[in-house]
Amino acid sequence: MCGITGWVDHTRDLSGQGPLLTAMAATMAPRGPDGAGVWLSPHAALGHRRLALIDLATGGQPMTPAGPAGPAGSAGPADMAPPAVLVFSGEVYNHGELRAELARRGHAFRGRSDTEVVLRAYLEWGEGAFDRLVGMYAFALWDTRTETLLLVRDRLGIKPLYWTRRGDGVIFGSEPKAVLAHPEVPAEVDAEGLAALFTVAIKPPGQGVYRGLDEVRPGHVVRVDRDGVRHRRYWELTTAPHTDDLPTTVAEVRRLLGDAVGSQLESDVPLIALLSGGIDSSAIVALAARRLAADGGGRLATYALDFTGSETDFKPDALHVSRDAPFVRAVAGHVGTDHTDVSVETTSLVGELGPALRARDMPGVGDLDVSLLLLFREVRRHAAVALSGEGADDFFGGYPWFRAEAERPTDNFPWSAGVKDRNAQLSPQLREALDLDAYVADAYRTALAEVPRLDGESGADRRMREVFHLQITRFLPFLLDRKDRMSMANGLEVRVPFCDHRLVEYLWNVPWEFKRTGGQEKGLLRRAVADLLPEKVMRRPKSGFPFGHSPAYLDAIRRTVRTIVADPAAPVLDLVNVPAVRAMVDSDAWFSGDFTPPPWLPRLIQLDQWLREYGVRVVL
Repeated sequence: MCGITGWVDHTRDLSGQGPLLTAMAATMAPRGPDGAGVWLSPHAALGHRRLALIDLATGGQPMTPAGPAGPAGSAGPADMAPPAVLVFSGEVYNHGELRAELARRGHAFRGRSDTEVVLRAYLEWGEGAFDRLVGMYAFALWDTRTETLLLVRDRLGIKPLYWTRRGDGVIFGSEPKAVLAHPEVPAEVDAEGLAALFTVAIKPPGQGVYRGLDEVRPGHVVRVDRDGVRHRRYWELTTAPHTDDLPTTVAEVRRLLGDAVGSQLESDVPLIALLSGGIDSSAIVALAARRLAADGGGRLATYALDFTGSETDFKPDALHVSRDAPFVRAVAGHVGTDHTDVSVETTSLVGELGPALRARDMPGVGDLDVSLLLLFREVRRHAAVALSGEGADDFFGGYPWFRAEAERPTDNFPWSAGVKDRNAQLSPQLREALDLDAYVADAYRTALAEVPRLDGESGADRRMREVFHLQITRFLPFLLDRKDRMSMANGLEVRVPFCDHRLVEYLWNVPWEFKRTGGQEKGLLRRAVADLLPEKVMRRPKSGFPFGHSPAYLDAIRRTVRTIVADPAAPVLDLVNVPAVRAMVDSDAWFSGDFTPPPWLPRLIQLDQWLREYGVRVVL
């Protein structure tokens, strides 16, 4: 996994912008601790930071057909310029098959990297190459023959890619920090960006938070040439009747998931799996361990997160019904993994809110981010690649709101339907410029209009298709972004087999009654892996990622917030309802355990840090 950045402008000479591109790429050094490179030409400048996982010797970037550009490469004379230059972040899991096909067509390869395969696939098939890729990726390709930039993002949006228009071109990067390092890009936020910050998993795909800084939409290509900027969608879900019976569906899910896990085990550096003791991560662990054993790869290493004192501090809530530890031990013992528990002191979470903020470049979800950041920090001491169960809840219907919507449909985002007055958290002056309830209602109407319908589908089946589409296009991107940012802040690549687009395409048309077979959430997944796991894990209800419960942590959060609201110079005071915050500090209302809203006070701390550290200007 890597960090990419660049600047394209058809009216300026960028060939002397090496120091700036180096600085932009350097902001993402944690994403790519193993190498750096820059490629320069009159109208395009590309930068790269490398995390070396496959083909450690010859996979450097920016990459041309002749090889890596090196620390400060350039196009050279016009008649000697390479046909295309690529900066790539991610993994293409079918690069072996594509390499073989391209070799039959006459292409010669210097090494084994998937980056070289992507570049040569483009030279062979043009933009049609993107339809052939299986994996998680975000890349920028500069075609020197037509002076065209292509920004491409994987189908589900697993890997990030931000961009902004400047002059007659664009500036882009894997993270906002790379783009903000350009002197022409100010750190500004407007009402729309604030609305995205004050809500969770609501903003439309492609909308950023910083003013003028957008994301490449999942499954899209952004094409930049002398005629301007155009967007093209190269992948979308196709709606059709599901004709397989339940046993056939179970078998196909097992096959597709097994293939996805197997394809994601390739690595030239140590690889581990994350284990929470839930059905999602446990299924990945069991399938990965079985494939490694069959291939003579030895025992799989697994890692789990727990908080010190959780035996006494844990309190069940809507999304956390049981402690992970007993189930983790059951899976590790049953499957036979080399297991390690990562124990975190909850009081340390407060001090890590800053690093989590800087990993995202914007406020996130407080300690829910921090706990993941700390897990990945420890894992990175032992491995550079990890497998995760992210995505199973979104495709199989694991969250509690799926069943609730099937039985009592709402007219809202299911994870946000219980929020009564979103504007209550805003300052009086901000409330005059921003209506969060109206923002959510408008975003919901937009999202609903995007759902690809099935003719004749009605009732619960129609609503559940809506819910799954909302989940895939709004909630899942929030989770994937969190996973990417917290992992890459530690130089750790996290792979997500459940997000293999072939499995997603199949599950999209599987009816709700099949997904809930046996009367339990993710019943279809449970049945597909029933032979691999202990019975207690098969029966365990959905329980969310752990976060801090200890009284010491809650007191530390209260003290920090009291310090902020007592400081008249605190920039966050212009945005929030201060009396409501003070009342919240003195109660437990901010720590209800519900997802909507997630614990508010840790987010408020990050909001204040963000305004200070990033020098963000609010434009209303």
